[in-house]
Amino acid sequence: MQKKLKQFLLYLLLCSAFFSHAQIQYEVNPPSYIRSIVFKSTNEGDQFPIIRQGERISLTFDDLTAAENDYYYKIIHCNYDWTPSKLLKQQYLRGLDNQRIIDYYNSYNTLQPFSHYTLNLPNNLTGFTITGNYMIEIYDNRDNLVFSRRFIIYKDLVNVGAVVKRSRDLSTINTHQRLEFVVNTGGANLVNPQQEVKVTLMQNYYWPGAINDIRPQFFSGNQLIYRYDREVAFVGGNEYIFFDTKDLRTASNGVYRVELEDLYHHYLFTDRDRTDLAYTYNPDVNGDFQVRNLDVQDVSTESDYTRVHFSFEYNNRIGLDKVYVFGKFNNYELGEENLLKFNDANKMLETDILLKQGFYNYKYVVVNEQGDINFHKLSGNHFQTENQYLIIVYYRDFGGMYDSIIGIGTANSATISN
Repeated sequence: MQKKLKQFLLYLLLCSAFFSHAQIQYEVNPPSYIRSIVFKSTNEGDQFPIIRQGERISLTFDDLTAAENDYYYKIIHCNYDWTPSKLLKQQYLRGLDNQRIIDYYNSYNTLQPFSHYTLNLPNNLTGFTITGNYMIEIYDNRDNLVFSRRFIIYKDLVNVGAVVKRSRDLSTINTHQRLEFVVNTGGANLVNPQQEVKVTLMQNYYWPGAINDIRPQFFSGNQLIYRYDREVAFVGGNEYIFFDTKDLRTASNGVYRVELEDLYHHYLFTDRDRTDLAYTYNPDVNGDFQVRNLDVQDVSTESDYTRVHFSFEYNNRIGLDKVYVFGKFNNYELGEENLLKFNDANKMLETDILLKQGFYNYKYVVVNEQGDINFHKLSGNHFQTENQYLIIVYYRDFGGMYDSIIGIGTANSATISN
């Protein structure tokens, strides 16, 4: 009897763990007819949806069916671990969600027709009353989920100071970067910060690579001090490669040939394995992209879509591994479109991707037969690489129902030191 009871309790525990894991809100990528999703703060120069409470975020995307379809948005408030919080919508929203996106326009004078949608939040119908992790979900008129994206809202209750250092581990000193940072609580009354304060670290705003659940290592007055080594270390990687298609008809940065067929086709210079090359500083936007066009007034509706052709010089190190073009242009998804295929005629790995005119960062990542992703096998890995870091500080009051975000910090490895 006791044995059966233990087995039953183990079963309940496993079911509970599975259910909890299933509730994590991961970003859902869209179908192929939804393109050029840009989700960011409306502050000049910002490229990511991280806003101080009271500021605005902007979501834009294109629908290549150009059918003026109806789309609706829903908002989910999440805990620190991206499971949905137990709050009711009226506890974190002012007004209502599940509203139709009414700001859209059709493309003008483009070979590829599309409808361009814009949503700004907060707006007259929907606002936010608390800080924390949020997920926005976009649905069609049949209530099918089209795609979703994460964003965060924070308050400046604490200050975060951070620097980027080289690894102290001799085995990774030439390849890794680590963060040392201090949370200055000031006048904020934080009860039991060792348990109630949690920190997430991100490199180049890439959610799947975030380091979570970092607790304070030391305390000094009003300071929470974090001086870990391996626990807060990121691989340095290498600078992204880039190309620019702002001029539709002329070859420019990264583009060596342009052809007109059903659409314009931009052929990029062939890329090669950079593993054994010394580090070279090459300014990038850390994987991001920006839609732009030199010859129009409204880049949102007058910038066209082109077929961008990628090619990579095959070598024996790749073997049977799969190679993907990797970047923010498709939210870093590894799918069939950005998978390179071997061309037996020229011994190159090739693919082409439909992309809106603009400036794009990309690199190549490798997936082996076991499904393991290697981000640096073909790109190289250097401690000097310029990377942008984000530090998110969460706090939950004793007995509280949600994790608030009480401050953020940033650091850049351009000034990395020993």
